Amino acid sequence: QVHMEESGGGLAQAGGSLGLSCAASGRTWNRYTMGWFRQAPGKDREFVAAISWSGAVPYYADSVKGRFTISRENAKNTVYLQMNNLEPEDTAVYICAAWESDYPSYYSMDYRGNGTQVIVSS
Repeated sequence: QVHMEESGGGLAQAGGSLGLSCAASGRTWNRYTMGWFRQAPGKDREFVAAISWSGAVPYYADSVKGRFTISRENAKNTVYLQMNNLEPEDTAVYICAAWESDYPSYYSMDYRGNGTQVIVSS
């Protein structure tokens, strides 16, 4: 049974940092592209970042490039998102995602977690 559980969300001030983790089970995750979406209140779900199964190729939305860093640890079936220089516009529910593909889709996901809330105050 597939299970993806996010952790690490919370409250931060603008300019601060938060780190998210997503622990996955139920698949051989080291062959899946993994990443993150986010959804803010009243807005469409937005692709944030993804990383290839080897960890060698990251993908970032323009809105987070240079501020967020995605990484993964296959031995722990875990993907991470380090968020620096946070902005109030980063406030959203962050959702862990995985794709049965060498590349992420920027619009959908094959597997997902329930999400973790991130709130950035100005």
